[in-house]
Amino acid sequence: MGFRRSSRPSVGVPFEEARGGVIASRLNGLRAAVMGANDGIVSTAGMVVGVAGAAVGSSALLASGVAAVIAGALSMAVGEYVSVSSQRDAQEAELAHEQRRLDTDPAHEIDRLTGLFAAQGIEAPLARQVAEQLMTGSPLTAHARYELGIDPGQLTNPWHAVRVSTAAFVLGALVPLLTILASPRPVAVPVTMVSVVMALAVTGSLAAHLGGAPRARAALRTVAGGLTAMVITYGIGLLLGHQL
Repeated sequence: MGFRRSSRPSVGVPFEEARGGVIASRLNGLRAAVMGANDGIVSTAGMVVGVAGAAVGSSALLASGVAAVIAGALSMAVGEYVSVSSQRDAQEAELAHEQRRLDTDPAHEIDRLTGLFAAQGIEAPLARQVAEQLMTGSPLTAHARYELGIDPGQLTNPWHAVRVSTAAFVLGALVPLLTILASPRPVAVPVTMVSVVMALAVTGSLAAHLGGAPRARAALRTVAGGLTAMVITYGIGLLLGHQL
């Protein structure tokens, strides 16, 4: 969602979006967990299937799988921290800008808030009364919620995102890693592929459900991407195995 600095009072974040800030934050956390698990499944599956295609020993397969999990988890953690920290910095900058406007011209900010409420169909006198009452409490909170769609008490937390995404990545990565290590070597690759397909179908369906999208299509898309990655890496592993 883009931030608005327009001085027109008729433009603002819908009330439903402001009220749903906490719910949206929780859903974003769930989506981060689902996508982290999905990344862990696909990246680790591609690694272990590719290494298996090279016909290496079990110890090399274990070492490469563990290395893939650790490297992927660290990459996920760094990426999430940088991304969410940037988002939080932007939110804090918007709040600071809004606070300066409140300090400089509070009367104008009451007019802006009144306009936001009136734009939602509330009669002007009542909209004015509501705006003035909110301004007697926490003016910044009122403007942040109804004008910017930000809850100052629910800013994005980079460390929370790191914990959720990293843990989900590791859990997802364990599916192909444990499967290929526990399966008899002659059928390890196809068994791993089946387990990955099932896991990706679950993560794809859950991600679509959280976003309100068709689950079957999302699951099929996720499974197709995972299968493509595994087939390509397995083929590369076979080629390298023959060359070596």
